Amino acid sequence: MHAPVTTTAPGRIHLDDEPRGRLRQDYRHLHRHPELSMQEHHTAEYLTRALEAAGLETFRCGGTGVVGVLRNGEGPTVAFRADTDGLPIEEETGLPYASGARGTLPDGTEVPVMHGCGHDVHTACLLGAVRHLVAQQDGWSGTLLVLFQPGEETAAGARAMVEDGLWERAPRPDVILGQHVMPIPAGEIRHITGNAMALADSWRVTLRGRQSHGSQPQDAIDPVVLGAHIVTRLQTVVSRELDARRSAVVTVGTFHAGLKENIIPEQAEITLNIRSLDEQTRRRVLTAVRRVILAEAEASAAPAPVIEELYTFPLLTNDPDWTASIVEALGAELGPDQVMESEPLMGSEDFGTLPASAGVPGVYWYFGGHDAQTLAGEHVPMNHSPHFAPEEETTLETGVRAAVAALCRAFRAG
Repeated sequence: MHAPVTTTAPGRIHLDDEPRGRLRQDYRHLHRHPELSMQEHHTAEYLTRALEAAGLETFRCGGTGVVGVLRNGEGPTVAFRADTDGLPIEEETGLPYASGARGTLPDGTEVPVMHGCGHDVHTACLLGAVRHLVAQQDGWSGTLLVLFQPGEETAAGARAMVEDGLWERAPRPDVILGQHVMPIPAGEIRHITGNAMALADSWRVTLRGRQSHGSQPQDAIDPVVLGAHIVTRLQTVVSRELDARRSAVVTVGTFHAGLKENIIPEQAEITLNIRSLDEQTRRRVLTAVRRVILAEAEASAAPAPVIEELYTFPLLTNDPDWTASIVEALGAELGPDQVMESEPLMGSEDFGTLPASAGVPGVYWYFGGHDAQTLAGEHVPMNHSPHFAPEEETTLETGVRAAVAALCRAFRAG
């Protein structure tokens, strides 16, 4: 078996030509073949083959999730999670390995699919870290648990794996680790202690009116006007009802109504996304949003709207003691000047479901994916952009080195 990574100095992991080529091959394959949330069938097969070729025990969990186990003597059990799903985005990166994949949403709509959030990077880097630990088993002791999780973008995947008996079928870990590529300089690491990523709630709201001819509004209850008032009024929830020292975001993501310009439609539909950094703020904002929706409907003499919860993301909280230990290891590996503390993010992740359900601590950090030229541009491609294209070599190498350094520290500390 070829060692995918060699260490030439204490705390310095370098990729040789062969592992660097294998890492690039994995990444480009995954990037070219993205799949929508909870539909990652090809990806799951690819990962299963790769893990079994490396000598790991595997099983499927949560539909399209893949779990790998490597037992290497006495010691702690350490889990590392990577997400595997793509997004309904048409890629515009111009990369030679750009995605041309298509997928079907749950409502039957056919859409283009792209790895626009870097899940292909996360997955390839975890595979690279696995191959290192397989080849260097004399340097650590314990049980490695790798979790290739589907459906992060819809908050369905972690929950599906837990409900499918993840913690009854896999060894329960002492800690769960994870990482995410972000539009910051390649080679850098950002970390947050405590509450790191927001709670998020998404709703679909169906506004009901009464249809009529556009020339006879007196005979209608106009759900478009109702929806316009709701959208406007919701902007006051954060600005006028929340203490300025607390953070929240209320976003109306879609507004659909009608089929023809001279028909007042019978109904309209809006979707909402609400984010907060603590449960008290979440409850207050959700209560206010619901009140506004119902009150505006009553003011319009409309039937009560139908409010459906689409999904909920948990709060992502990093354990302080474990975070300090992992951050120290990342600094030793990449250089302390490359590892920086950051502020909590209003983005959301279902990673938090895994440590919470297992009753163990979790640590989640971010690594850079853009080169200096990209970051100096007028419009920096963010996650979920059709132009999101991480710089390949440094980004992948940093992801592998960070994962290996964190895992090795956890095996020693567990």
